[in-house]
Amino acid sequence: MLRRILTPLLITLSALALTLVGTAPATAATAERSQPLRQTVLYYDASQAAEYTSAVSSAVRVWNSSVGNVRLAPASAWQRAEIRIIADDGWPRAHLGPVRPGGQVTVWMGRQGTDAGYDAVRIAAHELGHSLGLPDAKPGPCSSLMSGSTGGVDCTSRYPNASERARVEANYGGGLSGRSATDGELLVDRA
Repeated sequence: MLRRILTPLLITLSALALTLVGTAPATAATAERSQPLRQTVLYYDASQAAEYTSAVSSAVRVWNSSVGNVRLAPASAWQRAEIRIIADDGWPRAHLGPVRPGGQVTVWMGRQGTDAGYDAVRIAAHELGHSLGLPDAKPGPCSSLMSGSTGGVDCTSRYPNASERARVEANYGGGLSGRSATDGELLVDRA
């Protein structure tokens, strides 16, 4: 008698358990669909940044904490970087992006900028902004990262403003879709 009662109960409980297990992936899939589009990862090589390596790392953290559609990551030794960062004796400059995976732009951390007293992290963040597709906004206030040198030597604002963040988010809003080559225009950031 007990067997006749327990057997249907166990079958019902087993069916319920399978139903619940079967719904978990659907719930997870729904949660995944509500996530933003896939993030574009751009790799950078700062092996030639010399004394600016730390400033570049800080600028990368600035961008990674400011935007969500694109992330900058260090390239491994065997990997081709989309963004090459080089220290030289000229004025800071960069190719204009937005660079896409497989493309390549260069940022020059020119010593003339820091020798003149400009903040190295602001310079690095500004030049990386060019790589992400932001043109200069000159003349401009210190609150605009892309105002560059017109923000003044005392300006240490290292973060993009809301408009600059929105433009980079729009540049990479489609994730890896919509790839296009960078136009590669060279922007020299002189006062």
